[in-house]
Amino acid sequence: MDRKGILVVGSANMDLVVNVEQFPRPGETLMGKSFKMFPGGKGANQAVACAKLGCPTYFIGKVGNDDFGKRLTNNMKETGIYLNNLLVDPSETTGTALITVDNKGENEIIVISGSNMKVAAEDISQFKEVFQKVNIVLTQLEIPLEAVMETSKLARKNDCIFILNPAPAQTIPDSLFSSVDFFTPNEIELAELSCQSCDTIKDIEKAAKKIIDKGVKNIIVTMGDKGALFVNRETVNHFPVTAVEAVDTTGAGDAFNGALACALNMNKEIAEAIDFAHSVASVSVTRMGAQSSMPGLREIMKESI
Repeated sequence: MDRKGILVVGSANMDLVVNVEQFPRPGETLMGKSFKMFPGGKGANQAVACAKLGCPTYFIGKVGNDDFGKRLTNNMKETGIYLNNLLVDPSETTGTALITVDNKGENEIIVISGSNMKVAAEDISQFKEVFQKVNIVLTQLEIPLEAVMETSKLARKNDCIFILNPAPAQTIPDSLFSSVDFFTPNEIELAELSCQSCDTIKDIEKAAKKIIDKGVKNIIVTMGDKGALFVNRETVNHFPVTAVEAVDTTGAGDAFNGALACALNMNKEIAEAIDFAHSVASVSVTRMGAQSSMPGLREIMKESI
């Protein structure tokens, strides 16, 4: 069966964003420049990125029965995401993220998981039919590891391409590594997962190969303005990225992952898929917010002309 579509399993948060000139030091009080609320959460961000790029997108996650949950749900609906598999937990609040953005566009983030950490393996398995509809399954680590493990199991059972974005980094069992087709850490996450410094591209290559030895088929390490490094058992390729003036880097990794999933769903070769993901992420950092910064396919096509 020729399946086309992406299933994103993961978190949904309301992002509470404060803009400052510089990050405060411990014990320091600073005057902020502005405060805004944006729909966020790595899972929902990646799903919105996919949907805005024109891919049929399904989302499994859990929100609370509160105002933030309703806002997040409405925003995903408006983007065109299929939400028949979105659960509501009446006893838990919707996830939130406290984000500080400095005048260079860099960010510091604190996540309060809320309903995201109530996503159980049983919640995933009850929607096993959706795995039969899609070609790509994409997840992250802002939901319990047991739910991620169940997601990987169902992805493999249904011959889906399984992408794991290991954010935030945590201990991962070898059995999960061996089910991953594409592993997409950033430099900090790779350093933590490999227990090795990632100060140079050579360091990153060595650390990536340690993860490959655990059974991962392909690794794409996102390195910000240094581009991305693609590593598997046969090859190592560095993909540079065109520099842009960043306004807010929140959600850039999610833009990259969503775009990568879309490109693979369209049967793009890996080099073209990474270049496409770079283009989408580069546009996203020139705007405020996570989901609100995700570009559409027409915009990306114009940028490439």
